[in-house]
Amino acid sequence: MTAAAKPRVLVTAADLAPAALDLLRDYQVEYAGAQFTEEQLAGLVARHDPVALIVRYGRITPKVIGAGKSLRVISKHGSGTDNIDCGAAAERGIAIKAATGANAAAVAEHAIALLLACAKSIVAMNVRMHAGHWDKATHKSIELRGKTLGLIGLGAIGRNTAAIAHAMGMRVLGHDPYARDLPDSIVTVPLDRIWAESDAISLHAPLTDETRGIVNAGTLARCRDGVIIVNTARGGLVDESALVAAARSGKVAGAGLDSFSQEPPPADHPYFGIPNLVLSPHVGGVTRDAYVSMGTAAANNVLAVLRDEKEAA
Repeated sequence: MTAAAKPRVLVTAADLAPAALDLLRDYQVEYAGAQFTEEQLAGLVARHDPVALIVRYGRITPKVIGAGKSLRVISKHGSGTDNIDCGAAAERGIAIKAATGANAAAVAEHAIALLLACAKSIVAMNVRMHAGHWDKATHKSIELRGKTLGLIGLGAIGRNTAAIAHAMGMRVLGHDPYARDLPDSIVTVPLDRIWAESDAISLHAPLTDETRGIVNAGTLARCRDGVIIVNTARGGLVDESALVAAARSGKVAGAGLDSFSQEPPPADHPYFGIPNLVLSPHVGGVTRDAYVSMGTAAANNVLAVLRDEKEAA
């Protein structure tokens, strides 16, 4: 089959792992690039008329979905689907799939790295050392052994984070109304106990109407003084202004943040310049291994939907 005759898959990025491309060898893979507007993406969908979208970047809006006459599946290159208008896809009978768990180890490691960076003042000490200072006589860090880590969300990433924290000697509390078959190392508790008992809180929940702004002025006020907040999930889980105020007051000793309500955040974002906030550009799941596992999972999800539809026809 010539390239022109192959059905097309559009990737909302500039690349896809070679192993994923090999799985999609019977399809013509097109790329949207790393940056595009809604109008540009809708134009690419209209021009290529793909049977599938593999979503790495950007929002998949009703306009984008409506531009594809042949679109049958939208496959997320990752676990979260909040950037896809699932309702608009459902109206068209388009399947939504996610590469659940494909980047779980990578994101969990990043969550623990941010937790350690906050507890041990790694970033601040690095800056001071490069400026010629030796702060051994005045520095005191936080020892995490014996401390309590509260996890909100106990999917694959939350469970991986819990396993690492447990191995470090932390007590692990978890809240997730949908989680089942959890290991004994996670004590499931109501959300009120997460706020009241945790020395550190790590967010691993999807962004929904129920979880949006779950970390806010009210919930932070119920936390222990000097709590550490880690967010490697979705920026919308946190009321950013409330977190800034708590970080300035010392209520929050530190926060490690890998996601933001607007990405990339604007130049005047309130997080910038606050020394006890450790920031990274939503790269928790960006490792060489996760790049391959997410790409192949996304490709396999595309193939599974298209195969099932073909067999049902």
